[in-house]
Amino acid sequence: MNDSPGPMVVVLNEQDAIEIDTCRWQRLAAQSLETSGVTNGELNLIFVDEPSMTELNARHMGENHATDVLSFPLDGPDAAELGESLIGDVVVCPARAAAQAGDHEGLPGHDGSLDDELALLIVHGVLHVLGHDHYDTPTTTRMQSCEQALLGRHHRRA
Repeated sequence: MNDSPGPMVVVLNEQDAIEIDTCRWQRLAAQSLETSGVTNGELNLIFVDEPSMTELNARHMGENHATDVLSFPLDGPDAAELGESLIGDVVVCPARAAAQAGDHEGLPGHDGSLDDELALLIVHGVLHVLGHDHYDTPTTTRMQSCEQALLGRHHRRA
């Protein structure tokens, strides 16, 4: 029996180019975890600048440029059910999100705003930490379906 109040999301804002509502994004990440069945554990949600993201992307993915989001699963969602664990880290680059937000205008539920882009990246990152991926058409379709369900429930409430 789990007496935990749910997963804990720790937010670190290590950039200052874009104002971040840390409470809002913490809530979205926690709700996404809970809706996905995670009842315990800790996730770090970290906002970084482009140089920091470039360094992380080069070190972990072999790509020498800033990307929008990186996910680092640690103990994983199954371990979270067994007791305290670190689920993983989701690292978001708000400057990249701002630069590409307009490119996603017209996608389901995306109006091209930075707000919608950050929400999408956070949910996308959480799903990666939980084991989702997009390496072929079936996995991409499944992941996008989960993203839209979580965004519809926790970000785009009517």
